[in-house]
Amino acid sequence: MADLTMVEAINLALRQEMENDDRVLVLGEDVGVDGGVFRVTDGLIDEFGEERSIDTPVAEAGIVGMSIGMAIYGLRPVCEMQFSGFSYFAFHQVEGHAARMRWRSRGRYGIPMVIRMPYGGGVHALEHHSESREVIYAHTPGLKMVIPSGPRSARALLVSAIRDPDPVIFFESKLMYRSLREEVPDDEETLPIGESRVVREGSDLTMISYGAMLHRTLEAAEKLSEDDGVEPEVVDLLTISPLDDRKFTDSVRKTGRVVVVHEAPRSFGPAGEIMARINERSFYYLEAPVERVTGFDVHVPYFAREQAYLPDVDRIVYGARKALNA
Repeated sequence: MADLTMVEAINLALRQEMENDDRVLVLGEDVGVDGGVFRVTDGLIDEFGEERSIDTPVAEAGIVGMSIGMAIYGLRPVCEMQFSGFSYFAFHQVEGHAARMRWRSRGRYGIPMVIRMPYGGGVHALEHHSESREVIYAHTPGLKMVIPSGPRSARALLVSAIRDPDPVIFFESKLMYRSLREEVPDDEETLPIGESRVVREGSDLTMISYGAMLHRTLEAAEKLSEDDGVEPEVVDLLTISPLDDRKFTDSVRKTGRVVVVHEAPRSFGPAGEIMARINERSFYYLEAPVERVTGFDVHVPYFAREQAYLPDVDRIVYGARKALNA
């Protein structure tokens, strides 16, 4: 196993899938010659050529629209939105065609394509570069919404996404691109889309998160264990849609107390749906109201205030203690 960053793990997934299946190609702004703005696609053009590592114009709607056509005709495009905040220019293609084509054609045409997007704050980026708007895509029927939490899950989930017969939105946390290394197997590894996992066993509190915030949640869980003598259980969602509610609702039946953590804005965010599923499946097991620790209902601030927007360990611990002491 190699110790890889998320950038390196995603590059490995792309390289191996392009080697295994000549229908797989990458396209987007600067993904070819420059290897992508974050160097995620570095070296692919040298190995696979300009026909499979395609530099496109600065035209998000064109990138996604072209990918839809490629997918209908049998290719498996992996297109990149340089930042998730730029993807709105392509949303009419995503919602109006990619998400609807199987339904519209009564199953005749699938759209086996992946739309990769760097998302989230914490890296001193500019406006339109730090959003966490996964709920927009999770809310859209016909799309799958995947958010890995580290290098190994990113590699495994991206392989599954590329092989999926339907369109997958693949969010990659910029904060985690190079801040974490994990052992990633050299041989092929996949993770099923639509399944979460318990990453820390516990009995006193269920903590639910995903993406970059999972690691702050794990830090908060360790602090609670050391300072308060409680043992939280931590669930990593991995996929927002379809949402695997069984693992976290089963965990709630064991612990009776819950805190949900994400950096997306609070109102109408993923935590609201998670809370609804808990109420539907495990309401009578709850010992206290479900707590949310989230971003605020504002645009992500610029550099000086950015960290105040993002959930940190202290905020997560405070929310957890509210649930524990209610």
